[in-house]
Amino acid sequence: MNRCPVCNGELKATDTVCPACGFKLVGSTQEFEPISLETPQAQPKPAAPKEATMRIVRGPQNMDTTYHLDHREMTVGRSPQCDLFLNDMTVSRSHAVILPVGQGFAIKDEGSFNGVWINNENVSQRTLHNGDIVQIGAFCLLYSE
Repeated sequence: MNRCPVCNGELKATDTVCPACGFKLVGSTQEFEPISLETPQAQPKPAAPKEATMRIVRGPQNMDTTYHLDHREMTVGRSPQCDLFLNDMTVSRSHAVILPVGQGFAIKDEGSFNGVWINNENVSQRTLHNGDIVQIGAFCLLYSE
């Protein structure tokens, strides 16, 4: 019997999604359209000085999940091995990397299918600023310092 790479749950040979955790097991990255940022966005939660976070404010799952960034490279993608695990077919397995830059952070696209968008602009690499909305596939993440 096969096992899920995320939760180690039992899988049938015909499963396309893990029945225990919902991890999508097959398929390729799906195309998406950028989400309009004209609708009101959730306000950032207060953070301690010099602490940076990425919080999911819109997406197909994991709503309001907050990732605390530390001063090391952090991977972003659909692979369960990524530091910021975004489980949706609009996200490439290895989509982007978050890099420490001085006292802040930058994000770099790793050749993903749908790209990295910051405040509705497609970027290959950009330094992040407090309040930036980072879109990766169907997910919108709020960067807060």
